[in-house]
Amino acid sequence: MSVPPESVPPPPGDQPPPPPGEPPASADPSGPSGMAPSHEERQWALFAHLAALLGGLVTGSFLGLGCFLGPLIIWLVKKDTMPFVNDQAKEALNFNITVAIGALVCGVLMFVLIGFVLLPLLGIYWLVFIIIASIKANEGERYRYPFTLRLIP
Repeated sequence: MSVPPESVPPPPGDQPPPPPGEPPASADPSGPSGMAPSHEERQWALFAHLAALLGGLVTGSFLGLGCFLGPLIIWLVKKDTMPFVNDQAKEALNFNITVAIGALVCGVLMFVLIGFVLLPLLGIYWLVFIIIASIKANEGERYRYPFTLRLIP
């Protein structure tokens, strides 16, 4: 005698599929901690990304060195108390270090004139991805910048 598949209970440990329109349990944006970041953590992560933008705009005449200070200060102050902010501030810092290296390369390439084309493109790339990262961090998503050297693990 055969038992219809609908009447067989699922094996232990299996979870039923999520209702339509909801993300699966494995797609938790909170990462390894298992809890979604609080409103305060999301806000500080947003500040870490936007501080780089503000610092770069304010200190643009001084080679844009301020784009490191905001994420660095937020990371140093909040890294032990807020894991989400620790992750996002390090990501913002790594991204700005990578962009600074790219800007130095563009400066050298200005001697062969290609740097004059690449530097504005790098600036647009920097601006667009900082805005995207800020929005994602405010939504509680652990954002990763593309083409970024992870110098601070």
